Amino acid sequence: MKSTMNREELRKKRDKYIVPGVKHLFAEPPHFVKGRGQYLYDETGREYLDMFAGIVTISVGHCHPKVTQRTVEQLQTLQHTSTIFMTQPMADLGEKLAEITPGKLSKTFVTNSGTEANENAIRFARLATGRHEVITLQHSYHGESHLATTMTANHNWRPDLMPASGIVHAANAYCYRCPFKKTPDNCSLECVKDLERTIQTQTSGKPAAMIAEPIQGVGGAITPPDDYFKEVKKVLDKYGALFISDEVQTGVGRTGKHWFGITNWGVEPDMMTMAKGLGNGLPIGAVVTTPEIAEHLTKQQINTFGGNPVSSATALAVLETIEEEKLMENARVVGDYLVEGLKDLQKSFPSLIGEVRGKGLMLGVEIAAPDKTPLVAETQRIVELSKDDGVIIGKGGLFGNVLRIKPPMNITKENVDSTLKVLRKAMEAVAKVAV
Repeated sequence: MKSTMNREELRKKRDKYIVPGVKHLFAEPPHFVKGRGQYLYDETGREYLDMFAGIVTISVGHCHPKVTQRTVEQLQTLQHTSTIFMTQPMADLGEKLAEITPGKLSKTFVTNSGTEANENAIRFARLATGRHEVITLQHSYHGESHLATTMTANHNWRPDLMPASGIVHAANAYCYRCPFKKTPDNCSLECVKDLERTIQTQTSGKPAAMIAEPIQGVGGAITPPDDYFKEVKKVLDKYGALFISDEVQTGVGRTGKHWFGITNWGVEPDMMTMAKGLGNGLPIGAVVTTPEIAEHLTKQQINTFGGNPVSSATALAVLETIEEEKLMENARVVGDYLVEGLKDLQKSFPSLIGEVRGKGLMLGVEIAAPDKTPLVAETQRIVELSKDDGVIIGKGGLFGNVLRIKPPMNITKENVDSTLKVLRKAMEAVAKVAV
């Protein structure tokens, strides 16, 4: 068996052979060699509580026994054939997704990633409508392909080269930093009015679709008000545009109560994309749409690795595990408990915490001064100090000042208590330096 490198040796090897754009979250990154449940372990055997889930991907816990067994069984039976051959796991997964997605969504195209899923959803919308233009929201993130980075409205992840054509961006429902300088009690959903203005002024008036995350992930857990998506859907219907819900991060139960995030707003999308938590770490993505849209997708298409037996069997095991272990309910109950604890921290550190937001275990904590100035260095310091104390937390937002707390859905209230204790200690240290 190959010996495990220490972290300094590994870092030198990575710097030598991996492109420089693949960066570390931490200034002093651990070398993770094992995962189990909600925990990660480095090469020295030290345990870390994973409150970021591999960027919102580990849904049922690292190396879950049932999921891992199903993966291994499929690997030992049939590993690959491609979509031009007939195998059962992809069809079984499609059947399950039709069962758990809302309304008429029942036709699935399985991909390798969320980026691929979003790219295909746009293609499907353009084919179904005969239109080209697409609307996304400011602060959004939709993936790493050329089209997906163009749809992304965050300069940190936008294309270095000429963006793809036909993409426009409307204001998002970022109530804490309302672009219209209003508050939720007096805004009358000005962000929805901006969507219609965007259609009228930046498109031909006949857009193909709008794609939006129910809760923005990389954008910093930006969570819209209750009526937002219902009103958005009315505007899109008025102009004949389809609505695509990007559930790459909010999907498969993470927001609690429902399988998918958009259901929290009582809206049925025309298409839904998903990835990340669907495979619990294995590469997979999917687009689910209606029969009416799917009937336009008659030209032969393949995906060499999408829908392969291993990923499909694994995803089905993940969905079964979420049901059997009642992890959606756990996401709701433990998520509510975590929000209460984070809001208590906000009371203790009003000069550091601007807002706590999100649903279930899709949460964010905006680190900002009382005048809402983003505290970027302080955010990174909190992330680093938490890691040093054995808790892994992500960061995001346009300015890099939002703590992203999105753990595996099997975490416990005891895990929350440990996280809050570590965060309090980190914030005390940061606040002391600020004084």
